[in-house]
Amino acid sequence: MDTQKTIVIGLGNPILTDDGVGVLAARQLEQHLSPELPSWLTITEAGVGGLRLMELTLGYQRVVLIDAWYLDPDRTNPGKIHQLSLDDLRSGPPTQHSTSAHDTSLVTALDTARALGYPVAEQFSVFAVEVENILEFGEEPTTQVAQAIPRVVELVLAELGLAE
Repeated sequence: MDTQKTIVIGLGNPILTDDGVGVLAARQLEQHLSPELPSWLTITEAGVGGLRLMELTLGYQRVVLIDAWYLDPDRTNPGKIHQLSLDDLRSGPPTQHSTSAHDTSLVTALDTARALGYPVAEQFSVFAVEVENILEFGEEPTTQVAQAIPRVVELVLAELGLAE
């Protein structure tokens, strides 16, 4: 088990159908570990990207993000889970909340923070779940995305060295 100061951030809006997959997975992860949450681990949720998301990660040695990934509707595979690095976000399509039309991308914000000497985590993992519906209001994700949530939790537990 790795005991680096770690934050897991579930990203999204839980009232926008599949957009809330990160938040729902983070909540399930926290329930799974409660009441024995390790002292080195913080689990939280956020609906922000760019600079605000970067600020949440400062001071941690390791960051795990869980987010929706809305790809081209003609090639999406709802419920498919991808483990991405910051380099993947740098060179490919962003996850739903790693960038914003009104802000900079997470990658650019982290690069800037690092250049300015802020304590930026060296280890970043992003668990991106392909989604189907991020525009309609609803508190329940679509079936395939809902079925992916327990698997995401398992993958994050394994990443943290907490798998049973």
